[in-house]
Amino acid sequence: MPRIIAGYDVESTGLDWAAGHRLIEVAAVLYDLDSGKRLGQYVQRVNPQRSIDPDAQRVHGITFDVLAHEPTWEKVAPNLAHVLSKCDYVVAHNGIGFDFPFTAHEFQRVGVAVPKFEAIDTCADARWATPLGKLPNLGELAFACGVEYDPDQAHAALYDVEVMMKAYFAARAMGFFGPANITPVPAILEEVAA
Repeated sequence: MPRIIAGYDVESTGLDWAAGHRLIEVAAVLYDLDSGKRLGQYVQRVNPQRSIDPDAQRVHGITFDVLAHEPTWEKVAPNLAHVLSKCDYVVAHNGIGFDFPFTAHEFQRVGVAVPKFEAIDTCADARWATPLGKLPNLGELAFACGVEYDPDQAHAALYDVEVMMKAYFAARAMGFFGPANITPVPAILEEVAA
């Protein structure tokens, strides 16, 4: 039975879920952890039923107009939860600081149980990827791992996941992102509730 790992990324209307910001795009790409073989993907844009912060829109380039006919989070959340529940591990870049708590909050907001998996953060656990040991952005992580990164395609959830996972598997082959870099989901949920 393969161990399943997913690369995960989100885009949102803004940074603060407590201020009512919402997810507008999710991407989960599943792989066999041992072989690196891609097993499938779930990519979905979401109608946030609210405006998008101009600063967020400048980053990801997604306008409300293109989201108006997408399903709402209430319809997307059960599908995403089903996909993530198949995973042993979920990898995200700045996942502990943003993607995982934001997603957990959104699951809880609509009454969908947060799937159980263990989390790996390719930002928080990759200070080795930068010369001065700062937290790397995705481009810096990709460079350190010999992975091509196109800033013009960045901040689309699927593109970011694909780059991140190439970097993850390359870094893993170099001895990084081992068992010490795994965070159980309950620890993430405690921070959301706090």
